[in-house]
Amino acid sequence: MKVLVIGAGLSGLTAATALAARGADVQVLEARDRVGGRMHGIEVADGQWADAGAAYLGERHTALLALMAETDLKAVPTTMEGDSRFALSTGRTGNSGGTGDSGATGDAGVPAARSVPGRFPPLNAVALGELFDLLDEVTRAVRVDAPWLTPDAERLDTTTAAEWAAENLRHADARLFFPLFLGEMMAADPADVSVLHMAFYLRSGGGLRYLNAFAGGAQESRIDGGAHRLCEALAARLGDRVRLAEPVLAVDQDDDVVTVSSAGGAYRADAVVVAVPPVLADRIDFRPGLPAPRSSERTAPGCAVKVHLVHPSPLWREAGLSGWSVSSEGPLLSTVDDSPAGSAGVLTGFVTGEEAKRYATLPYAEQRAAAVAQAARLFPALPEPIGFHVTNWLDEPYSRGCYAALFGPGDWLAQGPHLTRPHGRVHWAGTETSTEFFGLMEGAVRSGHRAAAEVADTHSTPGSTR
Repeated sequence: MKVLVIGAGLSGLTAATALAARGADVQVLEARDRVGGRMHGIEVADGQWADAGAAYLGERHTALLALMAETDLKAVPTTMEGDSRFALSTGRTGNSGGTGDSGATGDAGVPAARSVPGRFPPLNAVALGELFDLLDEVTRAVRVDAPWLTPDAERLDTTTAAEWAAENLRHADARLFFPLFLGEMMAADPADVSVLHMAFYLRSGGGLRYLNAFAGGAQESRIDGGAHRLCEALAARLGDRVRLAEPVLAVDQDDDVVTVSSAGGAYRADAVVVAVPPVLADRIDFRPGLPAPRSSERTAPGCAVKVHLVHPSPLWREAGLSGWSVSSEGPLLSTVDDSPAGSAGVLTGFVTGEEAKRYATLPYAEQRAAAVAQAARLFPALPEPIGFHVTNWLDEPYSRGCYAALFGPGDWLAQGPHLTRPHGRVHWAGTETSTEFFGLMEGAVRSGHRAAAEVADTHSTPGSTR
């Protein structure tokens, strides 16, 4: 059995190695000049790497952890010791026990930062409690295995999260915090996603508390040395069966064979696994055509720009700070300490949602100046970084956003039933095809295993390519 895999991200490489282990003749075609897809490492110091893309995992990510064990990769804990910093533009006094005035503003109206033990923001606790109760209610109602069959799915899928917030969030603090939370969890502007997608994403990932937690949650650990190492290890197993810089243009099939045409030539196989985001899959010319598109005009790219400020050491720890922050004014809507053990200090900034769209258009010098100035306000006495890196996923042509595609109004009803349904000899992988841990590395791994099993079960008899 010969199988072609389109896309050398985590899902495609998982499918390819699983099929190769079953004895299949596998070839992987990747448009980029590297493997990894939305898992991408940048060298921030000599031999020290930071995750410019997917980074975090937790103990429920069992398929990912098993794959790491197979490739001798270890998890290292995400460091969260010390106070958090919050710079939130609200005049209401919080009750979290932190120091400072939550309503104070600095120069040019920029909200002043305050230190708070733990991660609960210095906002009205009752208002945030109501917000999370409402989110929990809508999340629990979703049928996670088939969101389009959720009770009242049509209303939920035609209402944006922004419209839901305007109708349900009565308190200013809840309205302030909601887009920050959604940006952190799924790199989404509330206007870009349906309520059904928001609720599905949160439940698929393990629920509000698990997704939002470091210790004991989905952000508990990182892959030692960078998440990209996992994809490189899988690609090393496949060797020259992975072909880079070969974007796929067309997929033709008949009863006997499927032919994939790329920038480098044409390849024949018994089956194909397409492991690219929905919008990119729709750029491929399928003949015969797909029964339904993989995306729509309302399918948005994950709105994430990742910024890394590199220091000789994690200097914020000397002031008793964890490196975690949340701000209501950009560009850095949140930060986290991603420093490699015993080495450079790496402060990772997340620019998400509507702010990411604005920040992505700025020249590099303006991006750097804005991020460095904000980091200095958040972490007093923090000097100029010795390194600065920007990874703009919005403009990455072979990703179309990160963490994952954002399903807009109507997408789940129209595209949902077709996301994993094979199209003849064409099968689908990718974190967007997983109803378990959608948008996460775990979802990508599970989708790769599912696609490999489908292909093996369906096309085990050699076809005309033999």
